[in-house]
Amino acid sequence: MSSLSRFPHYDFFLDFLVHLVSELNHPRYGKNTFIYFGGSCPVSYCCVTNLLLITTITSMMPRDTFHQPPAASTPPPACVYVCVCQNHSHASLFAPAVPCQLNLTGPEGYIEAPPQSSSAFHSTVDCSYIITVYMGYGVEVQVMNVNLSEGDKVVFEDVGHGENTMLANESILMRGLVVRSHSNQISIRLHSPRSQAGSVLLRYQFFVLSCVFPQRPLYGDVSVTSLHSGGEAFFSCLTGYQLQGPGVLTCRNASTPYWSGKEPHCLAACGGLIRNVTVGRIISPGFPSNYSNNLTCHWLLEAPEGQRLHIHFEKVALAEDDDRLLIKNGNSIDAAALYDSYEVEYLPNEGLLSSSRHLFIELTTDATGTSTGVAIRYQAFAAGHCYEPFVKYGNLTASDNTWAVGAVVEFACDPGYTLEQGSVTIECMDPNNPQWNETEPACRAVCSGEITDSAGVVLSPNWPEAYDKGQDCIWGIHVEEDKRIMLDIQVLNIGKNDLVTFYDGDDLNAKVLGQYGGSKPRFKLYTSTADVTIQFQSDPATNVYGYNNGFIIRFFEVARNDTCPELPEISNGWKSTSHPELVQGTVVTYQCYPGYQVVGAELLMCQWDLTWSGDLPSCERVVSCADPGKVDHSRRVLSGPHFTVGSTIQYVCNKGFTLSGNSLLTCFNRGSSGPKWNQKLPRCLRTYHPGTPNYGIPSSNQLHFQPGDTLHYSCMTGHQLLGEPVLHCVPGHPSQWSGLPPVCKGKELQPDIHSARGSRKILATADTRLEGAQVAFAVFIPVILLLILMIGIYLYFSK
Repeated sequence: MSSLSRFPHYDFFLDFLVHLVSELNHPRYGKNTFIYFGGSCPVSYCCVTNLLLITTITSMMPRDTFHQPPAASTPPPACVYVCVCQNHSHASLFAPAVPCQLNLTGPEGYIEAPPQSSSAFHSTVDCSYIITVYMGYGVEVQVMNVNLSEGDKVVFEDVGHGENTMLANESILMRGLVVRSHSNQISIRLHSPRSQAGSVLLRYQFFVLSCVFPQRPLYGDVSVTSLHSGGEAFFSCLTGYQLQGPGVLTCRNASTPYWSGKEPHCLAACGGLIRNVTVGRIISPGFPSNYSNNLTCHWLLEAPEGQRLHIHFEKVALAEDDDRLLIKNGNSIDAAALYDSYEVEYLPNEGLLSSSRHLFIELTTDATGTSTGVAIRYQAFAAGHCYEPFVKYGNLTASDNTWAVGAVVEFACDPGYTLEQGSVTIECMDPNNPQWNETEPACRAVCSGEITDSAGVVLSPNWPEAYDKGQDCIWGIHVEEDKRIMLDIQVLNIGKNDLVTFYDGDDLNAKVLGQYGGSKPRFKLYTSTADVTIQFQSDPATNVYGYNNGFIIRFFEVARNDTCPELPEISNGWKSTSHPELVQGTVVTYQCYPGYQVVGAELLMCQWDLTWSGDLPSCERVVSCADPGKVDHSRRVLSGPHFTVGSTIQYVCNKGFTLSGNSLLTCFNRGSSGPKWNQKLPRCLRTYHPGTPNYGIPSSNQLHFQPGDTLHYSCMTGHQLLGEPVLHCVPGHPSQWSGLPPVCKGKELQPDIHSARGSRKILATADTRLEGAQVAFAVFIPVILLLILMIGIYLYFSK
């Protein structure tokens, strides 16, 4: 303090400092950092940047120096501490450094930006806060209060990645807004060009981050144990495809959780050595799409010692040029050929048998032309046994699953397919050289047929492969005479020049129920008779390529009486009816098992024409939340195009409206019950003008007000205001006014004592006259109305 005593007017200067410090505001959260009422002084502060510390002043002064109210006992002294700093050639007085740049690491807390005392001696305000939580967690910030001035800038950024990502700024900042980071670190910056900056009050807390759901590989599948840190994703491929990449990925803990590698792919390899063969499949690269040009693929199949090999041809479609498939009875290209696509026009239905434990397969393609390619099923079988039989699009039952001599196998096709080219039953014979006595049949979706089953399916020819051009197919479906037919068209994906026609009868002259071409979503038709005819005509000039082009039509026999037809059960769900008989007005309710959701109408009503009010729904596994809908007077910001688990929706109210509720909705998985939104929809509400009293004057006539606004009332001359002259718009859910508007009452005049009695007499006379007039009106008006009514009745009957 001796260094400062050399300054002139030291005492005056010290008094000025004491008065200045006493005028500083206390922080809203915490004790005053400049004035400490206690027995010792606080830790020293430093000067702001580019200012040199000259000296410090520490003074123990009476408490009443700071205009404190007197206490009963002697108050403790107050410690006043300030910095005197010098900027090159002159001394300046600055307040201690304000904590406006902080690194926060707690799991939750509050931020007031800037602190109340931060702008006391600063021309601008720059505040920066970085919140960091544990890896695997994110930061959620909710705006508790906001009051920004023009020119103030507020930016929320995700800084946990290598580069910063903006999450929000002052343009959407409003009370109730929730901002979530994608990593474990978020930055909040506030800048104001003026010393008197606006302010924001924020609340932050952590939440658990998760890995995104991995993409399912084409021709494969994926299952996930958990999307959180430590969870694993398991990948697999369909038979014939090989996994390219890791089979298992682990969700790793990081600032943003991530999978330990890229999702694998399922590809058909061009060749390979397959040892210890049991059962498998070889497909050409690109199958079921077309293969590439200039391929040379070699596969070598090797069965276990002492076993042989058998192959079935599922599909062989080669371009009609120099593309070739060779199968050799040995382990090299030089072995004897069992099959050569150059020399054999038709595939052997019984397949091929090797004479040893090896088969060599070669596929070559040239530079022109391409097609679907090859799909071959192979298997090994032991000596003394037949090979395992196989039927595509069908199933079998066997008396001996080891396929020993004497085993009998019976075949059946899947619904919609017909057995062709073989026997329904075959037997393994000849102990010396075991073999089947008949060739396995083939199941094929045929063109045309007559069906008398009560339920079944009609498939387009060759389904799921493409149908041929120029086809004219007719199917007739017949049920009992007292029944009718419900048609459930599940898939309809045909060429735009192709047609499917439904006739309500047993021939093509019956009434047309409907005629369709191209693609159409699932729908239903009902017949009025016990027969229906389906006709399919494909354009002779147009080929259709690719799998799953065609149609799937399921049919059911239903009752034809005074009830609606019986509705079938649905997979992964159940139904309940409001009446045991399906009479008119009966409601059938479909529900799904946990983890599934109803797609379509949940409620179907039996209508007056004995048809159901909608199509049969289905239960599909829930993989995302339903669209929660929009909120009136707001806009919403989506985290992505789909509402998958982890996605968010941010609702932002329009100008003039206040948010009621939580602005951020997050889709999360609730176990067996499926994904749900974590919050209810918020609302955007307006605070209206409370009204103007008679003879009153409000300070504003605007219709809508924001939380924090005030409204002042005054009265016209000659009137007195009764009530609160100022109303405040109190923030809340929703916001409301602090009270009712006041009342303006006319001021009472002092009456003349001498003329009071005369006035009373005059008033009494006037009151008496008024009462007499009222009595006259009360008596004569009803009499006049009654008289008019009687005259009207007389005139009516006299006519």
